[in-house]
Amino acid sequence: MKKVIAFIFISLTINGLSQIGGTTSYRFLDIPMTARAAGAGGSNMSIWGDDINLIYSNPALLNATMSRQVALNYSNYVGDLNFGYVAYAHHLKKYGNVGGGIEFYDYGKFVGYDEFGQKTKDFKANDYSINLNYAKPFEDSSFNVGVALKTIISQYDVYQSYANAIDFGITYHSKQNLVISLLARNVGFVWKEYSNSQGQTQVLPRNVQLGASYKASKAPFKVFIVCDNLLRWNLKYISPIDTTGKSNPFNASETPVDSTKYQKFSNRFGNRADNFMRHMTIGTEIVLSKNFNLRIAYNYRRQREMTLPERRGANGLSFGFSLKVKRFGFSYSFAKMAFPGNSSIFGISATI
Repeated sequence: MKKVIAFIFISLTINGLSQIGGTTSYRFLDIPMTARAAGAGGSNMSIWGDDINLIYSNPALLNATMSRQVALNYSNYVGDLNFGYVAYAHHLKKYGNVGGGIEFYDYGKFVGYDEFGQKTKDFKANDYSINLNYAKPFEDSSFNVGVALKTIISQYDVYQSYANAIDFGITYHSKQNLVISLLARNVGFVWKEYSNSQGQTQVLPRNVQLGASYKASKAPFKVFIVCDNLLRWNLKYISPIDTTGKSNPFNASETPVDSTKYQKFSNRFGNRADNFMRHMTIGTEIVLSKNFNLRIAYNYRRQREMTLPERRGANGLSFGFSLKVKRFGFSYSFAKMAFPGNSSIFGISATI
């Protein structure tokens, strides 16, 4: 087990520093595709429970209480863009827990033209990830270890790309409702690229996350925090075509340079604090009853990246709820992405 963990983190460290926003492929893997994850600000990788949708964010959350559950999540994103997630889990008494899932992202139908502007045939663009999950608790322990093997398929017209990756997670959950999770995501390789052109090597969106959640014994809510992109400190987006040296509108938090020592210190401290907060997502789940709960979260990085210089708004906020009636469950999430666009995801689940 130690060798596996070491291999994953060495692989992430080697490639992590070169992965700057906009230079990785298969970015659909970063989009929260379940209502529960989206309502929690993008990830619920540190929440323990019996909901099969939790394994989407962290395979180490797969446990015996999810056995024979099936779930479907769907979102009509923007225009003709659609995405969704289907999953099933089963408990094997002596061998642990297994599960499977399929993520899909449909970009819609496109009208084709050649280099002379002449209409050609229409085409489609799609991304898929077929996931096999396995998790098992340590004997006589509160630790749970899980892994998800991903087969990634991407096809845009006649261009195709294939990759394999794994998610590897470790979760600790105590009787006092404290949960701590460490997760390495999308560690793998691309074995067929869209093009064989030199200098256009595809890179998986690797990531390491650390999260925790806590629910006091008699409190009707739990709080959680997720720290994202642990291997990359600077998460500010710098446009490669911006040669003016001015602040980018996608980095509204940047402050102008001032000549005074106090202002320089203030700017430096403010920028570091801003960059630190870009790693953080915080939120809460309010347990109104055994079968009904609400969730609300705030993703600071999303708020900064979606803020316009003259308008701030409620970008980065998300909320949702889950309702369970006997063997059936329904969930919904709403995420404030930008002023003209929002995201809603619907989910249903059942125990077979």
